[in-house]
Amino acid sequence: MSQLFEKYGYYPDEQAISRKIEVLSKNVESVISPKVLMQCFSFMDITTLRPNDTPESVSKLVGKVNALKSEFPSYPCPASVCVYPNFASLVRDSRVDPALHVTTVASCFPSAQSFPEVKVRECELAVENGADEVDIVLALNSFLAGDYDSARAEIRAMRSAVDTAAAKAGRPVVLKVILETGLLVTPQRIADASFLAMEEGADFIKTSTGKVDVNATPAAAVVMCECIARFCEKTGHRVGFKAAGGISNAMDAVGYYSIVSSILGEEWLDRTLFRFGVSRLANSIMSYIEQKTVNFF
Repeated sequence: MSQLFEKYGYYPDEQAISRKIEVLSKNVESVISPKVLMQCFSFMDITTLRPNDTPESVSKLVGKVNALKSEFPSYPCPASVCVYPNFASLVRDSRVDPALHVTTVASCFPSAQSFPEVKVRECELAVENGADEVDIVLALNSFLAGDYDSARAEIRAMRSAVDTAAAKAGRPVVLKVILETGLLVTPQRIADASFLAMEEGADFIKTSTGKVDVNATPAAAVVMCECIARFCEKTGHRVGFKAAGGISNAMDAVGYYSIVSSILGEEWLDRTLFRFGVSRLANSIMSYIEQKTVNFF
């Protein structure tokens, strides 16, 4: 979609991306600190998206988050708990702190291989059952076939469905669009998908489902953040970035923190514009800060 590159004045330079990652990687040790890690902790969408999730296992996870303040009072509340949409009401009803959002995946996650009407209805049901944030998947079946109009139309329809359901519920709902960058492969396709999703109303663009061979990578994050920066320059609209898939230790988190900070600036270092989708990262961050092994989650 060369017209998008022309429109936003951006074309990914692979050599420049590699140089940026190399410089940032060398500086991670100087960036990591308890303060930065506490920020990263507050950006987490603590996630359970397993085939064997049950009401009991999801309740146990929410219970852990509820207990955080009493057991580790210096730690901030994570941004959200992320679950399948059928568990949205359970998380809503069992959370103690309303600052803990209910995030659900939707659009027939993780493949997005179904009828658009099914995806739209799933988004509606997610919001009706308590979702504060809905993570949908770019329709790769259309996008990779070059049918960008259909890929756009699906995002637009789900954006509309989320907004309509949110208005009925009397609260805003965030929409994140998962690009599945590991399957897009090239920086050019990642940039195409980033601009396409943002133009159709994404509040966040997200790297991955965590369900494919290649998930979040620093290179994909750089491209996505550079696209966000150009989109903001052009439109004045700030879109968030979510890194998800394979981010399991404190050093990984600080690496992505450095990418966001260096490209988008400090105003993006806030849970309203930066997230991690994680299942293992919380314990790693806590262990690093506490300087001992912590297995709280």
